[in-house]
Amino acid sequence: MKKCAVAAVAVSVTAIAACGGSGVAQFVRTTDPVIALRHVRIIDGTGGPGRDDQSLVIADRRILAVGDAGRVPVPSNARVLDLPGRTVFPGLVGMHEHLFYQYQPPASEPVAILAQAPFATLYLASGVTTIRTAGTLDLGGDLRIKRLIDEGREPGPKIHVTGPYLNASSRDPDPEGIAREVAAQADEGATSFKAYTSLRASELRAAIGAAHDRGLRITGHLCAVGFREAAALGIDNVEHGLPFDTDLYSGKQPDVCPDQWAVFGELLRMDVTDVSIRQAISDLVRHGVALTSTLAVIESFTAREAAFDPRTPTVLAARLQDPYRAANEARMDASNRGSQMWSGILHTEMAFERAFVAAGGRLMAGVDPTGWGGVVAGFGDQRELELLVEAGLTPEQAIKVATANGAAFLYEQDAIGSVAVGKQADLVVVRGNPSVRIADVRNVELVFKDGVAYDPATLIAAAQGTVGQFDVWRMFRSPLDLFMMCVVGLLLACVVWKRTRSRRAAHASPLTVPEIIPSKS
Repeated sequence: MKKCAVAAVAVSVTAIAACGGSGVAQFVRTTDPVIALRHVRIIDGTGGPGRDDQSLVIADRRILAVGDAGRVPVPSNARVLDLPGRTVFPGLVGMHEHLFYQYQPPASEPVAILAQAPFATLYLASGVTTIRTAGTLDLGGDLRIKRLIDEGREPGPKIHVTGPYLNASSRDPDPEGIAREVAAQADEGATSFKAYTSLRASELRAAIGAAHDRGLRITGHLCAVGFREAAALGIDNVEHGLPFDTDLYSGKQPDVCPDQWAVFGELLRMDVTDVSIRQAISDLVRHGVALTSTLAVIESFTAREAAFDPRTPTVLAARLQDPYRAANEARMDASNRGSQMWSGILHTEMAFERAFVAAGGRLMAGVDPTGWGGVVAGFGDQRELELLVEAGLTPEQAIKVATANGAAFLYEQDAIGSVAVGKQADLVVVRGNPSVRIADVRNVELVFKDGVAYDPATLIAAAQGTVGQFDVWRMFRSPLDLFMMCVVGLLLACVVWKRTRSRRAAHASPLTVPEIIPSKS
């Protein structure tokens, strides 16, 4: 019952986080119907070079005009913002995001702390105006948050909701059951799906077929099935990259998720120019399979000082701040074998992503705020851009990866993902020039979503100390609401716990790093 009780807190908080929105007015800088941004630098999201001294006009929440400042007429009724020294680029489209924060205390079982509303706020504050959730612990909770944001009752990005993780639930393959699970998730409102580590080939084929029958897409954090096999089956997207492509492992058995440390060890003795890796890239590109980069969460396991973002502990609940700093310091030991291995994995993945892009592959970006808890929503998306540049992409290419590429995958390329006339005014204004210094993407001064300008400083201030802090009472309108939700949450939690335990018993893995690597316990 103890585990059920702990899970109940997590699930019930997920289910109730959206019950009482505080509105967005306090976070809005301006809602003028016509706004002109003058004398800015624009990086348009196409991968081309930035353009200096530009003007951009927003009208009716869309981009009305963009071009040289001396040639773009400013409507007489426009609110004019003169922004020299600033850069505008498209709102980020995060393709591996979650509305929960997962923190793993050292030497203990992983604990998922659900923080939906604060994370939505942090995404928007950091310039992420659209997200795909890439897996959920509570589909209903994510859908409620999406509805509150869409209704203007809470601040946050536009949300494309992915269903719960698709895992094998029995020792024998059950493709029909997996297909029914996909259909049920779609009926509930999921618009994409996430195949997880234990899913076997026949089950993955069934999941892909069920998703495609609905005209929807499916991604995968794979293990029992490797990348090339998944590509041949018709998967649309794979997550995290090369370290999780078990097709490359010499000891791979069909439909079995191997020891991940063994996979990592073998991978680190390989080079991206090896025939097997070149073939993996070729197959992914030929089948049109997109790859989601999550370099920031991988970096969080290394001993790199740059992996620590001083902003992160400030948004954590007080009870998590000291443990977070202690856990981070423990990982700063460069002599630690695990840190050394993760550092090698990071550099190998960077080389793989660079080669994938060079071969014509569609690379997308996300933060994945899981693992041990080293990265959080929004801040990690900004770090991802920095790491893509470190991997060898130009700043403009990195911004395209994190904007236009994701938009196209979501079939939203006509509305978002680049700065062009007629598109929705989803824009980020930063102080500085990311083309010269990519770290300037952190200097967010304004975030436009559908033409409404949000104040990032106010959004972040509202999130201070909230991640992992359960502010339950304000989310209910009566004691009966609280009682009923706790009962429902407890029942749901027990079901989730029992299902999780049975799945882990059947498909145990030797590691205890959740999401980025499957959990053992």
